[in-house]
Amino acid sequence: MVNIAIIHRPIVALVLIILAGTAAHAQDPKNGFDVSDSLVPADEIFWGGVGRDGIPAIDEPKFVSPDKVKFLRDWDRILGVFHNGVAKAYPIKIMEKHEVVNDKFDGRAVTVTYCPLCFSGMTFDTQGKHGHLSFGVSGLLYNSDVLLYDRQTESLWSQIRTQAISGQLKGARIAPIPTAHTTWREWRTRYPQSDVLSFDTGFGRRYGDNAYAEYQRSRDLMFPVANRSNRYPKKSKVLGITVDRLSKAYPFKELRDHGSSKFVDTINGKPYSIHWSEEDEYARILNADGDELPSVIVYWFAWYAFHPETLVFESASAGEKR
Repeated sequence: MVNIAIIHRPIVALVLIILAGTAAHAQDPKNGFDVSDSLVPADEIFWGGVGRDGIPAIDEPKFVSPDKVKFLRDWDRILGVFHNGVAKAYPIKIMEKHEVVNDKFDGRAVTVTYCPLCFSGMTFDTQGKHGHLSFGVSGLLYNSDVLLYDRQTESLWSQIRTQAISGQLKGARIAPIPTAHTTWREWRTRYPQSDVLSFDTGFGRRYGDNAYAEYQRSRDLMFPVANRSNRYPKKSKVLGITVDRLSKAYPFKELRDHGSSKFVDTINGKPYSIHWSEEDEYARILNADGDELPSVIVYWFAWYAFHPETLVFESASAGEKR
């Protein structure tokens, strides 16, 4: 249950919406999922304020060509995915109302996900060794991050951890696909033929307003996390990446201070190219062959909650410090 005493006033309204469902929560605190043998402590899995599928995934996404996009401004944020030779943009104003889009790229199944509480947009290849998985929103959170569930086995999956934490597929990993959390202007410049997820979702949602605006402005969190760090403001943005089991964060503050839009950094002794746009608040990372690697733009608190051992890029130092 949410502790109002630790919540900043601007997000009290959102908390009251959550508390409105307390009776149903008391009857089924884990929304019907068995987490007794989960990979994370069961008491650190929190009810997010809605039931299973209370935030409905989009299973039949419809797209429009860029020349017909009238509902996006240059600086609106989108999740951009270029995969199997196909480019698509998913407006954040839609993703924050649904969090999951089950889609296909040239016949290959993928799932695009977004957690408004962590600012994290991640895409996954969902047609792997476990068969074709489709995902929904469980209504549960771990480290304030959305827990997905696959409809085939009802296993719970942690988005940022990229792993099933309970159920039949417990311990299994899901392969991330490079995902840009950027502006419509920046994405359209790189991929002028990119299709765009339409407001025609089949659900009666208002996609113009941002229900999380006050939360984003507040310095406080709504749910506890396992690990905390005051090194940067909780909701400052970082680019996070894990390579060869080594995690590293590139705080946007450090990238601004560094002052270069493109530079080479090393992770575990290997060179990587960091591309940074202060104007678009967007960063990505490429390997020595020029291939973009899966990474995530995320709030600092969330990255640290999952990666307390993370290395951190510092603009004033050539070394990697924790």
